[in-house]
Amino acid sequence: MSFLTAEWRKLVFFNYTVAPELLEAYVPKGTVLDIWEGKCLVSIVGFMFKNTKVLGCRMPSLHTFEEVNLRFYVKRKEGNTWKRGTVFIQEIVPKRILSFVANTVYNEHYVTLPMSHIWKLTPETLDISYTWHKNNKEQSVSVHAKNNPKMLPENSEIEFITEHYFGYTQYNDSKTFEYEVTHPKWLYFQVDNYDVNIDFELNYGKKFAHLTTQKPDSVFLMEGSAITVEPKKTLKHIKKL
Repeated sequence: MSFLTAEWRKLVFFNYTVAPELLEAYVPKGTVLDIWEGKCLVSIVGFMFKNTKVLGCRMPSLHTFEEVNLRFYVKRKEGNTWKRGTVFIQEIVPKRILSFVANTVYNEHYVTLPMSHIWKLTPETLDISYTWHKNNKEQSVSVHAKNNPKMLPENSEIEFITEHYFGYTQYNDSKTFEYEVTHPKWLYFQVDNYDVNIDFELNYGKKFAHLTTQKPDSVFLMEGSAITVEPKKTLKHIKKL
């Protein structure tokens, strides 16, 4: 049985190039950075969880909520195959119980903050925004896009970023957790305008402060889909690659 089933909907991606050294301390043992055409990328991703169930059970008042995360991309070699995955530096959600469960079971890095969202959907356009408050300061991401969903171009940056189907977290010096995330390929919408109102130092520390004034390399809006998060697998006594 899947640990979690849900829908991830209206995902906004804001993607930045960073120096690989910035992420070295966050790379779980047994994985290496997954680089796209010479670029080491981090992403701010905002989206909605809908119809959320844990071990098949729908939790009252916890089935629909926002999330905004900061993440980067890694890969792990298993036999002759590279598994491509995601590492989360921080994930923001609006309910403490959500943070508690994710941090306890998967050793993730969830924090709880006040959050809200606005979706304005018309046959022609989509306006999507996600907002949270840190130390009483409003933070937000938003996009304006054409309501004309398209298939992902093959071998593109947008395909690279969205086609990572494993999550990795460092548990301790000798253990890394790996879990599979399943979903079909997503449709995307062309983004015409966007806004980023994030104090990166306030949210993620001094190492990421320069991103406050750095322009994103790319901005995407994805439709999303039903997803599953599978039970974690423990990778023991592995050496850092």
